[in-house]
Amino acid sequence: MITYLTQELNMPLVQASNTLTNFGGTASFTPLIGALIADSFAGRFWTITVGSIIYELGLVSITLSAVLPSLRPPPCPTQQNCQEASTFQLWILYISLLLTSLGTGGIRPCVVTFAADQFGSDKVITGRSKKWNFFNWYYFSMGLATLTALTVVVYVQENVGWGWGLGIPTIAMIVSIIAFVIGSPLYKKIEPGGSPLIRLAQVIVAAFKKRKETAPENPKLLYQNKELDAAISLHGRLVHTDQYKWLDKAAVVTESESVSSNPPNLWRLVTVHRVEELKTIIRMLPIWAAGILLVTSSSHLHSFVIQQARTMDRHLSKSFEIPPASLSIFGILTTLSGLVLYERLFVPLARRFTGHPSGVTCLQRMGIGFVINIVATIVSSFIEIKRKSVAAHQNLLDDPKGIVPISVFWLVPQFCLHGIAEVFMSVGHLEFLYDQSPESMRSTAAALYWTAISMGNYIGTLLVSLVHKYTGENSNWLPDRNLNRGKLEYYYWLVSGIQVLNLIYYIICAYLYTYKPLEEVTEEEEEDGEFNGTKISEKGVELTLNETA
Repeated sequence: MITYLTQELNMPLVQASNTLTNFGGTASFTPLIGALIADSFAGRFWTITVGSIIYELGLVSITLSAVLPSLRPPPCPTQQNCQEASTFQLWILYISLLLTSLGTGGIRPCVVTFAADQFGSDKVITGRSKKWNFFNWYYFSMGLATLTALTVVVYVQENVGWGWGLGIPTIAMIVSIIAFVIGSPLYKKIEPGGSPLIRLAQVIVAAFKKRKETAPENPKLLYQNKELDAAISLHGRLVHTDQYKWLDKAAVVTESESVSSNPPNLWRLVTVHRVEELKTIIRMLPIWAAGILLVTSSSHLHSFVIQQARTMDRHLSKSFEIPPASLSIFGILTTLSGLVLYERLFVPLARRFTGHPSGVTCLQRMGIGFVINIVATIVSSFIEIKRKSVAAHQNLLDDPKGIVPISVFWLVPQFCLHGIAEVFMSVGHLEFLYDQSPESMRSTAAALYWTAISMGNYIGTLLVSLVHKYTGENSNWLPDRNLNRGKLEYYYWLVSGIQVLNLIYYIICAYLYTYKPLEEVTEEEEEDGEFNGTKISEKGVELTLNETA
């Protein structure tokens, strides 16, 4: 897109960069809106459908701007004294980007959760997860799409033209919408349970109003209402936990309150299940936050690696050079192959030692990803030291355009390590947010995944700006022009240090984390009136509960 804006629409580089940054930021935050709409009243199917149509309108608009000469300025091959896009042409662009951002808000948080819903309950009675396999393949398909975009679509854009280059994704999106809608009769569609934000607010308000009340020692005396919670607990109700007991006051039944009214005033009295929904979100947030700093640490590494690659020997033969940006293909290929190996080799091997059906828990999977990412960053620093030492030996430190006689394939190991880290961290993070979030808030939880990426990128930009500003002009770590005179390895060490601190924080949070306990009731037990359910958690621990329903 940066090429399209600067080469086709003749936008200045800074304006084009800011336009795409604003577009990316908007596209990362709209999933929160789409998730709330899906969880509150629209449902995931219709949110995906409407979001896809809006997204398609954006793609059609920008494709038309590339095809119709009246919607773009005259060509400017020299890139000097070019006629910039008119106000009308820019508005077409902005509307196109806005439509795709809004459409993204309906697609991103709902596709993965809607697909995972097709597997039924998130845990069967044995404690075996049915979805860990799905999340691997979901991320695999995302990587495959990215690889196709970086190869086939980019080749068409560069060698055939932007009309077909943007037209191919537009046609592909139309096909995907038609296929998705045709499959509608086959889908399991979970009805939305009302606004999750309102339910969380009701718990807080009710607990505050009853702050002077004393919660009973026996949690069975707290208010429960199966009929009231039926729409938001299809796969089982959350059971009481001992954490954040202050919130339990929201479920205390006082003498002045009548529980016979159905439903009661939910701003004064809520069920245990709704209290536990808020507790679950509170427990998840520290783990979710650890992913923000991970994105912060790696947000700008790709840009710096491209600058390194431009100074290195990129020849595969005398006539062919690898484009610097194409090096990211090695990371994507590693991720794709790593996902297959993870499922076929790592999981069976780990299962022998842990007994866990998924080999390791999602928290352990994330922790492994954190460690590998630190190793990848440290490796990056040593490769930069090696590159600069060769440049110094060849007296090229003061020649920013000079080609250092060191193969660009020295950069491949760090791409591969980052790809392996993605297999563990990113998939584990997404799986954690889905499995541990309340059943009625899973779209919102999936939106948090994208929000973490957005926040991490913004904080990463701030970190780079501060490093560039305060490391001086003569020995700047991240110089504007001559990377050979910079101290990029220092920046890698700084990022590694941040990641180590983040890993320590994550280990503490993971150690203290309490997996959500869930009651599951079979149809036979409900008909008999006896509840011999099972309280299960992510770790597969089973506790028999015998009580009269």
